[in-house]
Amino acid sequence: MNPKSASDVRAIVANRCAAQLRQCRPGAPTSHSVARAVHAHMIASGLQPRGHILNRLIGAYCKSSNVGYARHLFDGIPQPDVVARTTLIAAYAGAGGLKLAREMFDATPLGMRDTVCYNAMITGCCHNNDGHAAVGLFLDMRRHGFKPDDYTFTSVLAAASLIADGERHCHQMHCAVVKSGTGCVTSVVNALISVYIKCASSPLVSSPSLMGAARRLFSEMPQRDDVTWTTIIAGYVRNHDLDAGREFLDAMTENSGVACNAMISGYVHHGRFDEALDLFRKMHLLETHLDEFTFTSIICACANAGLLGHGKQVHTYILKTESNPTQHFSLSVNNSLITLYMKFGKFGEARKVFNAMPVRDIVSWNAVVSGYVNERQLDEARSLFSEMPERNLLTWTVIISGLAQNGFGEEGLKMFNQMQLEGFEPCDYAFAGAITCCAVLGALEHGRQLHAQVVSLGHDSSLSAGNALITMYARGGVVEAAHRVFLTMPFLDSVSWNAMIAALGQHGHSSRAIELFDEMLEEDIVPDRISFLTVLSACSHGGLVKEGRRYFDIMRSVYSITPGEDHYARLIDLLCRAGMFREAKEVIESMPSPAGAPIWESFLAGCRIHNNMDLGIEAAEKLFELIPQHDGTYILLSNMYANAGRWDQVAEVRKLMRERGVKKEPGCSWVEVESKVHVFLVNDAMHPEVREIYTYLEELGLEMRKLGYVPDTKHVLHDMEAEYKEHALATHSEKLAVAYGLMRLPRGATVRVFKNLRICGDCHSAFKFMSRVVGREIVVRDGKRFHHFKDGECSCGNYW
Repeated sequence: MNPKSASDVRAIVANRCAAQLRQCRPGAPTSHSVARAVHAHMIASGLQPRGHILNRLIGAYCKSSNVGYARHLFDGIPQPDVVARTTLIAAYAGAGGLKLAREMFDATPLGMRDTVCYNAMITGCCHNNDGHAAVGLFLDMRRHGFKPDDYTFTSVLAAASLIADGERHCHQMHCAVVKSGTGCVTSVVNALISVYIKCASSPLVSSPSLMGAARRLFSEMPQRDDVTWTTIIAGYVRNHDLDAGREFLDAMTENSGVACNAMISGYVHHGRFDEALDLFRKMHLLETHLDEFTFTSIICACANAGLLGHGKQVHTYILKTESNPTQHFSLSVNNSLITLYMKFGKFGEARKVFNAMPVRDIVSWNAVVSGYVNERQLDEARSLFSEMPERNLLTWTVIISGLAQNGFGEEGLKMFNQMQLEGFEPCDYAFAGAITCCAVLGALEHGRQLHAQVVSLGHDSSLSAGNALITMYARGGVVEAAHRVFLTMPFLDSVSWNAMIAALGQHGHSSRAIELFDEMLEEDIVPDRISFLTVLSACSHGGLVKEGRRYFDIMRSVYSITPGEDHYARLIDLLCRAGMFREAKEVIESMPSPAGAPIWESFLAGCRIHNNMDLGIEAAEKLFELIPQHDGTYILLSNMYANAGRWDQVAEVRKLMRERGVKKEPGCSWVEVESKVHVFLVNDAMHPEVREIYTYLEELGLEMRKLGYVPDTKHVLHDMEAEYKEHALATHSEKLAVAYGLMRLPRGATVRVFKNLRICGDCHSAFKFMSRVVGREIVVRDGKRFHHFKDGECSCGNYW
């Protein structure tokens, strides 16, 4: 074979290899195998390819996401040219390896670089959200005499939109475009419009002219494409001008699914669900392409608008029309469907979607766990949490917050600690969940430690953490600290105001609570139904009947909030505490629906306070019908009979409890000493220092009697001799806990005790005397409110 024919053969082989490599497409499953086969054939045939063949092979490996093979091949080239270098720069940046891409770029000699090389690096920086680096490269490019082209400006403008935070930046980029002569190129102007739009939506910019400039650019464009229309529509949506966005959408001559999606997303985000659904119907009628973005937005609209039936119809339509959905489509749409069904408590449907998913991601798992948590199905949430193949910070935050909100404070704190052990740094929401756990437990010192961590990690300006701290300090008995947090928060929402109003009311500062409520109104914070619950509770705790009735009236007349049963229960509680039973009955009769258990519980509690036996029996009979297994009704009625000395009726009530299998919740009290919680039951004999506690109580009792304390034996609810009654009073759990706190806490420290049930009348009287004897403040949180005992007085003013 002569040399010429050998050369021809090599040329044929080279051309064939080049043709095969041209078939490789980014992301195509066959690209890698084609590249490997061509590479193997080249080696087996002894072909020594020229640079353009090697560049194609490097490109083929990069397109098949095998950058490692491409780099290995690159390193074997004695003098790789700018094409090979640019290919690798683009591949590294596309895979998120911006550092490696920059190293390759910096290693490319300046004399070898060209505009395409710079474009690859600028685009890589933009795609990796490094706008400053992209703009810096653009300036470097011009400084070294390289002429930017259309692609350069499109990429650098996209990068500029990431960092532009002032009108001046927009004008500078605009001038650069005009000077370059690319001001008529559609892609460049689209990117420039985007810069104006994103700058207009920045919280650092207040200039109204930026959207006007974007609109002028749009109007002056000689030619527009789908991207142009979508950019301007999405821009108005982003800047909260939905009507202007819809105006542009309706002006489009061709249907654009992307533009419609942007509009639907805006409607959903702003709560305009009817308009979102109308546009969805219009898309369907006009046969506009519906994709995963369309469906996820419209399913979200159905979930937030309470339209489960519509959501099911969308689900059915998807099943009928999407016979072979892509993985991305299935993931996003199914995750939205899980959220929809979970929001309506349709656990079966949600799990059916979840279980049928061929591939699940962390969002899928979080949606199911979050759904169970929101519906208080904690056993299911825990089970799924333990099965998760991976967890992120959101997963931990959801489960911690769920445990906290459902009263599982100790377990929530254990989860918080486990999260940190697994390497997650808590965000402000995770801290809020952990702080709420401390509020549930009354773990004040632990809560203070978390507060210190919040400050040290820079989360002290967080709204969620601040709100949780207000509640934690309030429930920990330190309302002054709660108020300090409230005063130092940079931003307040209705939750902040509600938490502080509730705190003041629970601690006996009813007048301050209603002053704060009125201040909230002056600050133009619109009260919600929780706001009225808190202010009505504050009025009830302070006996402020006139004020409470006024707030109840304006709730409907001024703020158009329909009172719920919980609001009526607060009003009944307010009236009955004040002995206004006739007025309370009138309110009950005026209710739009029959009074439920919360109403009659408030009524019965008022009857107990005022010893109104006849009405108390009537309320108890109602409760026996509504909630026959609730122990509180039997206890209150039994107490009323005992106070009246009607021991036969007391025995009948207790017999009824036994027959119905109703068990009384045992009273317990606890106090925190040196970071350890000490729990006491009535007549406790289990605590290791119980003998010292009883001895100390006897000593205190002698001093208290000198000041006039006499045990109030009417609060002993058993028929026994007087001396035994006094002994029974002395062994109440709250007395034991207070005594232990006085014994073991530092001298002068406030004693804070928590009780699961209402404090007894004798203990309330005893603690007033006790605070005088020891010269210390005693704080007791019972099942209803806080009592601050100091210098012989209580913050409740004996109105409790």
